[in-house]
Amino acid sequence: MVNTSDPQDTRTVTVLLYDDFEVLDVFGPVELFAHVPGWSVQYAGPTRRDTVRSAQGAEVTSDVSYSDLRDRVGGTDIVLVPGGPGSRTLISDAGFLSDVATICRRASVVTSVCTGSAVLAAAGVLDGRRATSNKKSWSWATSQGRGVTWVPQARWVVDDSARVPIWTSSGVAAGMDMAHALVTELTGPSVADDIADNIELEVHRDSRWDPFASVHGCT
Repeated sequence: MVNTSDPQDTRTVTVLLYDDFEVLDVFGPVELFAHVPGWSVQYAGPTRRDTVRSAQGAEVTSDVSYSDLRDRVGGTDIVLVPGGPGSRTLISDAGFLSDVATICRRASVVTSVCTGSAVLAAAGVLDGRRATSNKKSWSWATSQGRGVTWVPQARWVVDDSARVPIWTSSGVAAGMDMAHALVTELTGPSVADDIADNIELEVHRDSRWDPFASVHGCT
């Protein structure tokens, strides 16, 4: 059984969805986040009750819209920005990037998986920060943003140099390791490890473990 954390530790994880997102970028981390006692997950799309289709064809109905989050007093707790083929189009969508910047500025923690960090960079969220991204798409992802310190060999990177900590992970499956590390940071290792045991996840705990940087010629 998953241990019960502090009942006061209630958080909302908000996933920013867009068409052609990578399904495991979302539901890998969500599998962990949704098992944390007191945490809830909501999905944001261009409009409320919108149907957003993943690159793999799975469809998700949004709970809230980007504008709901943008205008909400108090913002949200944890923001998750996934990657996927759709991210390559959205880096040129000024309205979307403006919403992302506002939502992230008002969050408690910002996270991304895969080329979700390219979206954050294009929105200016990563200016002056450290981050990583998908290694197969490294050249494209790291061409986004200004003044980003891109870390080529990292399973995930934590930048807590400013008010809002930013956690970025490498490609796809790396998001689950990042999510485990974030749950450990926020709730303690027993909750995170119990969740990993229950979903039979073998976790990589070293953020520097990254054989794929070499595979894809990033180092």
